[in-house]
Amino acid sequence: YCFLFLVFYLVMIYSDHTGYPFPTAPPVDPFAKIRVDDCGKTKGCFRYGKPGCNAETCDYFLSYRRIGADVEFELSADTDGWVAVGFSSDKKMGGDDVMACVHDDNGRVRIQHFYNVGQWAKEIQRNPARDEEGVFENNRVTCRFKRPVYVPREETIVDLHLSWYYLFAWGPAIQGSITRHDIDSPPVSERVVSIYKYEDIFMPSAAYQTFSSPFCLLLIVALTFYLLMGTP
Repeated sequence: YCFLFLVFYLVMIYSDHTGYPFPTAPPVDPFAKIRVDDCGKTKGCFRYGKPGCNAETCDYFLSYRRIGADVEFELSADTDGWVAVGFSSDKKMGGDDVMACVHDDNGRVRIQHFYNVGQWAKEIQRNPARDEEGVFENNRVTCRFKRPVYVPREETIVDLHLSWYYLFAWGPAIQGSITRHDIDSPPVSERVVSIYKYEDIFMPSAAYQTFSSPFCLLLIVALTFYLLMGTP
C-alpha cells in the first residue's frame, strides 16, 4: 500500500508541475491539396469553369484514379454547402448513384451517399465511401474518399468497372442537409466515363460557353469587319 501511495503521490506532483501528465494525441494531418499536374496522367479530371482553372479556382472540379480494388475521388466546388458526383446510365437526373461531400453546421465535411429518385435525392444509409476526408476553406468544399470498384449488384450502388455518365453538381446546404443545386442545368460528361482511362477534360462554364461557340466567334468577326470597313 505504501508503494502504491508513493506512486500516486509522485504522479500528482508531476501533474502539478507540468500540467501534462499524459501524452497528448498526435495532431490530425492537414488536408493534402489536390494536385492538378497529375490530371490526364495518373488520374482523370473534369474541370468546369474559367479556362485554365485548377482544383482551387474551378467552379467545380473532380478527379478519379484507381488504387487497388478502390477508386479514389477528389471533389471541390465554389460553395459553402455541398459538392457531388452522380453515376448515371443517361445524362438525366433520376435513378442515379450519388456521392456528396456536405459541409455541416459544425464546420465538418461529411461524405454521404444518395440515390436520385426523380428530381429528389434520397440519402442511403449504406455508404460505400471509406478513407474519408474533407475541408471547408476559402468558401470552397473539398473532399477526398475511396469506394470499391466492384460491389454486389444493388440498385443504389453502381459497379464502377462499368462506364457511366458523370453528373456534376454543387449547391447550398441548410443545417447539414443538401438543397437544390446552384445552376438549373448542372454539367454532365459528354460521354460515358471509364475509370480505366485517364483524361483531363475542361468544360467552360456558361459565362465562357457563349464566347467560345463557333457561331459567336463568326458573329464577332463579322461585326468587327463591318465596323472597320464602315458603312457606305
